[in-house]
Amino acid sequence: MKDKFISGNIYKAVFLILVIVSLCGCDRNRNTTGWDYFPDMFYSTAYESYSVNPNFKDSMTMRTPVPGTVPRGYTPFNYTIDADSRILAGEELVNPFSATEESLARGRDIYTTFCFGCHGKAGEGNGPLYESGLYPLEPRNLVDNESVKLKDGEIYHSITLGFGTMGAHGSQIREEDRWKLVLYIRGLQKEASEASLNKGGTIK
Repeated sequence: MKDKFISGNIYKAVFLILVIVSLCGCDRNRNTTGWDYFPDMFYSTAYESYSVNPNFKDSMTMRTPVPGTVPRGYTPFNYTIDADSRILAGEELVNPFSATEESLARGRDIYTTFCFGCHGKAGEGNGPLYESGLYPLEPRNLVDNESVKLKDGEIYHSITLGFGTMGAHGSQIREEDRWKLVLYIRGLQKEASEASLNKGGTIK
């Protein structure tokens, strides 16, 4: 009985010591870093991104990408924001997507999120931001004759780099979604054309 009592107290004492040591090891403040039980996990054997690195002449660990390389999954857009470049994009770029129900649905979602406020539901340039007076400059009509004549690559270029007072959306809308947005705009143009013909008129 006495041995069991002593043995039980020893276990309790060992447990209490372990708890105290653990709590002390967790005490990190400006005066002490505490105890590190697994320093190999806490202190990296590799060089940290912004640490000094003696293996390079400039002592920088983080290296700049090799010229000409691009991130995986990224497609460079080698055009500039000027009229000649936009026309060139129209001649060289071809929409890789077809006007399927899925593509048009995605294009509608993107249009509603990024374009509706200025260009309006039907693309006529009468969105709520403009009509409410919050945006003073009249947005472009996306369904008039001038816009209908634009090639897909030109519209894609305008979405990517911006056009006139419209800002660039290349960083906000993924490449494939920009193309699907072009498809949706073409759909709006078709609807506007059909509506005009039904009324016996022409698109302005």
